[in-house]
Amino acid sequence: MATLAAIRNYILLPLLLAATTWVASQEMPVLRNQGRSRNLMQGGAPTGLSRMGNMVTSGATQDSMKRRDKLEDSITISYRLLNQPLVYLLDSTVNDFTSRFPLKPTTLHLGNLGSATRPLLFSPYGQPGFDAGFHAYDPYRLNPNEIPFFQTTRPYTELEYSLGTRVEQIIGLQHTQNINAGWNFFFRYRMINSPGIFQHQRSNHSNFVFSTRYQSKNLRYQTWALWLSNKLQAEENGGIVDTTDILNDPIFVDRFNIPVWLGGPDNFTSNFFSTRIKTGNQYNNRVLLWRNQYDIGRKDSLVTDSTVVPLFFPRVRIEHQLRFDKEQYAFIDKVPGATFYSQFYQIPLQLGDTIDLRDKWQLLTNDFSLYQFPDEKNLKQYFKIGATLQLIWGTTSLQSNSFFNSAGNFSYRNITRNKKWDLAIDGVLYFAGFNAGDYQAAARMQRIVGSKKNTIELNASNTNRSPSFIFDQRSSFYLSKRLLDLNKENRTQIGINLHFPAIGTKLIGNYLLFTNYTYFTNFYEPQQESSLFTMLQVSLLKTVRLAKSWRWHLEAYWQQRVGTAQLHTIPFYIRNRIAYEGNLGFKNLKLATGVELRVRPPYKADAYSPLLGQFFYQDSLTIQNQLPDIAAYANFKIRSFTAFVRAENLNTARDLQGFGFTRNNLVAPGYALNGLHIRVGIHWQFVN
Repeated sequence: MATLAAIRNYILLPLLLAATTWVASQEMPVLRNQGRSRNLMQGGAPTGLSRMGNMVTSGATQDSMKRRDKLEDSITISYRLLNQPLVYLLDSTVNDFTSRFPLKPTTLHLGNLGSATRPLLFSPYGQPGFDAGFHAYDPYRLNPNEIPFFQTTRPYTELEYSLGTRVEQIIGLQHTQNINAGWNFFFRYRMINSPGIFQHQRSNHSNFVFSTRYQSKNLRYQTWALWLSNKLQAEENGGIVDTTDILNDPIFVDRFNIPVWLGGPDNFTSNFFSTRIKTGNQYNNRVLLWRNQYDIGRKDSLVTDSTVVPLFFPRVRIEHQLRFDKEQYAFIDKVPGATFYSQFYQIPLQLGDTIDLRDKWQLLTNDFSLYQFPDEKNLKQYFKIGATLQLIWGTTSLQSNSFFNSAGNFSYRNITRNKKWDLAIDGVLYFAGFNAGDYQAAARMQRIVGSKKNTIELNASNTNRSPSFIFDQRSSFYLSKRLLDLNKENRTQIGINLHFPAIGTKLIGNYLLFTNYTYFTNFYEPQQESSLFTMLQVSLLKTVRLAKSWRWHLEAYWQQRVGTAQLHTIPFYIRNRIAYEGNLGFKNLKLATGVELRVRPPYKADAYSPLLGQFFYQDSLTIQNQLPDIAAYANFKIRSFTAFVRAENLNTARDLQGFGFTRNNLVAPGYALNGLHIRVGIHWQFVN
C-alpha cells in the first residue's frame, strides 16, 4: 500500500491534474446523435462493447457516411455489429464505472481481477453446436459478434489505463478511421495484469482485434473481415487451505503469506512483462472471419444543385461467410502438490511428476445465406435463409478427433419505419454430424408505447443442445472413471422486459425450464439431471431522484428454483449507488461521485475446480458475509478526458491487533475477496 500511495501522490495525481488542465483548454469533439434513441433486444449492450460505450440505435435508415465539411471541428462516428441491422453510438456517460470495466456488477471473480468468474444470476451456456466447455474466463475475451465495424468522418483514438492495488493494471488502445467514404478499419489491444493479493493468483490476459468493412461505390458489394486473438493466462492456487481461522489470525495480516493448496512457496512480483504461469490455466483462441455480400436491386440517385448522390435499393442479398477458429485449453502444474490431487482428484503423484492437460481444436465454418427485402426502403425488414458446413479437428491427451456438422438457419427481422415495432424470429437446426439434432428457436417482439418512449418486450426461446465436450470421455479433462450416457440438454425461456425511461425504471422477468442439465458434483465427477426443474428470475433497475443532482440507483435481482435438481443459486442480490451526478457549476464537467453497496445474502455458493476450470455443486458450506461490499467512487469527464477513482472493499476495515482491512468477504469455498482495493484510471479520446 505504501508503494501505491507513493505512486498516486507523486506521479498519478500531478499527471491527472496537468492532463485535466490541458483538456479543459482544448476544443471537445462532438459525437453527433444520428437519430432518436430506443431500446435493443435482450436488455442492453453487448459485453464486448461495454468498455467502449452502451448501444444506442439510430433513426438513420442508411449507415453510409454523411456528406460533410471535413474541416468541421466535430466528428460523426457510429458502428455496426456483424449480425445486427442497427447502428450504434459511443457512450459518453460516467455514472457507472462497470460500463468500461471488463466485469459486470452481476459477475463475481475468485478474489483477483483476471481469475475465474461466474454469474450471480443462473445462466449456463446455452448455444447449440460444438462447444469445448471452458467458460470461466469468458468475460475477459473479445467475441466476434461484439466487434464493432465503424464509420467515422475523422480518425478516432482512445487510450485506456488503470492502476490498482498491488500493481493491478489494465492497458488499452483502440483506433478507427476511414480510408475513404466506404472503407473503414478498426483495431484494439487490451492487456489485463494483476499479481493478486494471495499467493498464486496472478493473471495475465491480452486481447487483440482488427476489423475492416468495405462498401463499393455503387453500393452493391460489401465485405466484412476481422482477425481476433485472445490469450488468457491465470495461476490457480486451489484456494486457501483453511478460511475458518487463518483469515482471523493476526500473523497473516499480509494475505500473501496465507498457505494455499497449489503452487508451492512463492515470492511476490509485479513485473507485468513476465508471462510465466507455472501452475494454472492457459486458454488461447484465434478467429479469422471473412464475410462477402452482394445485393441485387434497383439503382437510383439524388440530384442536388452541385452533386449527384447515388442510391441503391436492394431486394435480394447473397452472402458468403468463411470463419476459422483455433482454440487451445490447457492446465499446467509443474510443481504439483501431491496432497491436493490425491485428496480431491484421486490422482496419485510421485516425485518429479507434472500435470499437463490440453484440448486443441480447429473449426472451419462455411456459411451461405440469401436475404430478401420485402420493402426496398426499409433494410431493417428482411427474410434470411442459410446453410452451414463445419469441419472440426481436435487433439486431446488421448487421441485425435475429426468431426463435421451441417446445419440450416432461418431469420426474419422487421423494425418498422416508424420505429415503434421490432420483431425478430430466428432458428437453427443441425441436420447431421457431431451435433445432429441440436436446434434453437427464438422469437422476440418489442413495442414502443407513448411519447415517453416506454417499451414492452416479449421474448421466448427453446434450445436443444449436446453437452459440452468437457463432459465427453475423449476430452483430456474427463477424469472420472464413470462413463455416462448423456442426453441432449433442453432449455426453454420465456421473458418480459418493461422499460419506462421517464421514471427511470426497468423491470425484467424470466421463466426458465431445464431438462438434462449437465454439471459437476465435485472436483471432477460429471452428472446429468434428468428431471425437469424451473427457475424464476426477476430484476428491477430503478433510478430515484433524491434532489436536484442526487440520485439513488437501485439494482435488485431475485431468483428461485423449483424442482429437485442439485443446484444452489443466490436467492437475491442488491446493488445500490447513492451519488451526486452533476457539474458543480462547470459547463464542461460531468461528475458522478458517491457510495456503492452490494448485498449478497448467505447461500451455498458453487465451489471451484482449478484443474477443470469449472464451478461445481457443493452442499456443505454456506457463504455468509458479515457486511455488504462497500465502495466509494468518483468518476468525472472533462471534454474528451474521463477519469475514475475507486476505493473498494471498505467493509473489510477492523482492528485485528492493529487497524487494517482484513475482514475479507468470501465468494466461494476457499476463495476470498481482497481487502481495501484502490483503482485509478483514465480514458482519453483523440480526434485527428
